[in-house]
Amino acid sequence: MIHDAKDNYGGYFEDFTPGDVYKHWPGKTITEADNHIFTLITMNTNPLHIDEKYMSQHPHGQILVVGPLVLSLVVGMSVPDTSGKAFANLEYENIKHTAPVFQGDTIYAESEILEVRESRSKPDRGIVYMESRGFNQDGTQVLNLRRRFLVPKKTS
Repeated sequence: MIHDAKDNYGGYFEDFTPGDVYKHWPGKTITEADNHIFTLITMNTNPLHIDEKYMSQHPHGQILVVGPLVLSLVVGMSVPDTSGKAFANLEYENIKHTAPVFQGDTIYAESEILEVRESRSKPDRGIVYMESRGFNQDGTQVLNLRRRFLVPKKTS
């Protein structure tokens, strides 16, 4: 039998059960280039993210990685295990940066399914509500967020 990788990319509605935890792998080491490119693409020119001299006098003492990059990494890491088959992301909420992230840090992520329910307007689909957490290489939690996404059912 031939298995196509896209068949295992994300899950169907029936695949998700509240309490399930997905440990996403691999992690991603954030380079200086990653941080600068993301900062410039998003036009966030705060010196916290781009100015080494300025940050050498700051309590952190070094450049901070721009927060939406960390958010994007954690969400992206979760896609192959969870929302890869999704029709749409419906909502992001309770986004919390819980510790600083610096250039050179490696980010890992996990997601926990909180709730699943059938769509009220689309009988062939369901809504998955989950919480994702990002950690650095030392195991310190650096990000927490919740999101809802719309996925197909295996059978309609």
